[in-house]
Amino acid sequence: MTENTTPLSPIQRRALRAAAHHLNPVVSISQKGLTPSVLAEIDRSLKAHELIKLRLYGIERENRATLFTEICTALNCAEVQHIGNLLVLWRENPKDASAQESAPARRRKEPPATKKQAAARSEARSRKR
Repeated sequence: MTENTTPLSPIQRRALRAAAHHLNPVVSISQKGLTPSVLAEIDRSLKAHELIKLRLYGIERENRATLFTEICTALNCAEVQHIGNLLVLWRENPKDASAQESAPARRRKEPPATKKQAAARSEARSRKR
């Protein structure tokens, strides 16, 4: 790992791998390799999702690891996983973390499971008024 990338603990890496398991690749890198437009698209995807998968097409096995570290160095993101032609990247989005902390938690109204429960809730509301 290079000095620009975010270090991950083994526990964090395991949790991110589990979270990325069901994700579909959002960016594909093909014949022309890592162009500025592809880097910009990866950056946009990381800003939107924090955790993304990339798919590589036609890139030799020896070049995949160097491509992975090049992306992580350029975008200051962490290497989560590299299996075959799939790369998983993660970068914390500080905007989202502060927005979630400052937003008050809201309670969702649970739909009544049965007619009897709905009647009991409406009766309880009428008693409060």
